[in-house]
Amino acid sequence: MTDNLSPADAAKSAAALRAASYVKSGMKIGLGTGSTAAWLVKHLGERVRSEGLDIIAVPTSTRTAEQADAEGITITSLNDAKWLDLTIDGADEYDADLALIKGGGGALLQEKIVATASDRMIVIADETKFVDRLGRFPLPVEVLGFGMTATQMLIEEMLEGLDVSGSKAVPRMDGDALFVTDEGNHILDLHLERIGNPRQLSLVLNQVPGVVENGLFVDICDICITGFANGRIEVRDIARGSVETTENPNAFLDLAD
Repeated sequence: MTDNLSPADAAKSAAALRAASYVKSGMKIGLGTGSTAAWLVKHLGERVRSEGLDIIAVPTSTRTAEQADAEGITITSLNDAKWLDLTIDGADEYDADLALIKGGGGALLQEKIVATASDRMIVIADETKFVDRLGRFPLPVEVLGFGMTATQMLIEEMLEGLDVSGSKAVPRMDGDALFVTDEGNHILDLHLERIGNPRQLSLVLNQVPGVVENGLFVDICDICITGFANGRIEVRDIARGSVETTENPNAFLDLAD
């Protein structure tokens, strides 16, 4: 029951369930990676079994693919799907312009490819992910293993000339070994504290040799659905320039049992 959920999980479940209502039979959708996206997959699985929801999903990680398959959701590759109606994913941070930091789960490359191959992107998050300015969460940058130390040094040197408050790049570890992405690459987490110009930073980072992709998602997200612990939902629509709130604390929390 919902009473057994932590406040954070209650918020994530509420946001994910609202986002699931945008999914209709016949759609091809991208499924994100992370704790909030896992709630989305759970809710979509419930609809597949109870309503006969007929969708084809492109997961953004091995972890999401395994969960979607277990939930009975038909999965395929992006190459086979070609183009998607909608991608729904979480975020590590987002601002009022719906610029995002993603990649805390290590799947930023597939997540960005899938999101940009979609007609729309919806982000689902709990209230702690909203920030006035991006940068509090370390910015993940996926890099090649070859020359990784040189890439790290180039990034740190480049950051000195940009509108950020930090310039430390830290290799992400998995125990005693370097973290390895699904594509066999590694991740540098940039501790920036404040990002003054996300668009500029994203463009400059991708010019550094050895960088595969960065976790800044700028001009990609269309709608952000924020869930609160009491079940309240806030929907930010960048195209409409609107923020709508649903106050009913029980409106979207009926699938947690």
